[in-house]
Amino acid sequence: MGCKNVMVYVETAEGKPVNVGLEMLTAAKEIAEKVTAVVIGAADAAATTIAYGADEAITVDAAECNTEAYAAILAELVKKYAPEMLFVGATADGKDLGARVAATLKAGCVTDVIAIKEADGKVVLTTPLYGGSIYSDSVVDGFGIAIVRGGAFKKVDEPDTAKEGAIIAETVAAPELRAKIVDSVLEISESVDLEGAEIIIAGGRGVGTKENYELVKELASLLGGVVGATRPVIEEGWISRAHQVGQSGKIVAPKLYIAFGISGAAQHLSGITGSDYIVAVNKDEEAPIFDVANIAIVGNCIDALQIMIDEVKKMKAE
Repeated sequence: MGCKNVMVYVETAEGKPVNVGLEMLTAAKEIAEKVTAVVIGAADAAATTIAYGADEAITVDAAECNTEAYAAILAELVKKYAPEMLFVGATADGKDLGARVAATLKAGCVTDVIAIKEADGKVVLTTPLYGGSIYSDSVVDGFGIAIVRGGAFKKVDEPDTAKEGAIIAETVAAPELRAKIVDSVLEISESVDLEGAEIIIAGGRGVGTKENYELVKELASLLGGVVGATRPVIEEGWISRAHQVGQSGKIVAPKLYIAFGISGAAQHLSGITGSDYIVAVNKDEEAPIFDVANIAIVGNCIDALQIMIDEVKKMKAE
């Protein structure tokens, strides 16, 4: 094993662990003798982390829900438990949190990690560069922090609810905060769960018009999926930015990703490589997305959309 102990910060939303937190437990188990999950402000989620692979879980109550407070808590836990690595999910909060902890502890930090392996007794962290066109391997000397991309690893299919593991309640003195959150609202982006979706139906500029894009939405609704989009579609105003998939949007890892009229720019492909199964429809037989697709359909994407919608409706009517 590359590490004796890896600490995994499991972020929560509405009291439940986010997917990347559970996915990182899988990655940690591959390189560590012991995996310690940390849950802040949602003690009830600790048992879930044990079921998904953690050997023990640490819970901490936190009156202030912001990354400044959470970073101070994590830094104190690292000092006390002395893990060899800390994993943090590459969510909006996680990127902020991981960087703050690294600065506090003067530790090495590798961001946007998509692969973790052991080599010669050391942990090697792989990250994409230049929009995913090349990959770089890094080794952190001493204690290090890995900010892990969602979808890079798979959480266990069936959590072991009978698995035993210690749940430790810790108390960490609240730091003096420079900023306080006085109010929060649910933004539209938070209501679109691309990162947790099992089915994503995405459309690109090749769909043609905003009116045609309604077919993408219809197929997604019929399949119980979530609508995805490329940056050009967002810029055209066909759908809100909350639906953007790719390097500058959401990194996704659904069981099924169907892409209509998406040629496959590197920035988009880097956001969907964690998908289990990719179906791509494009009139250009040399479209880059076909290089990563499990099924490539060369043809008019509107015709394909309508055929799929009609077939799904027939299946539902039977």
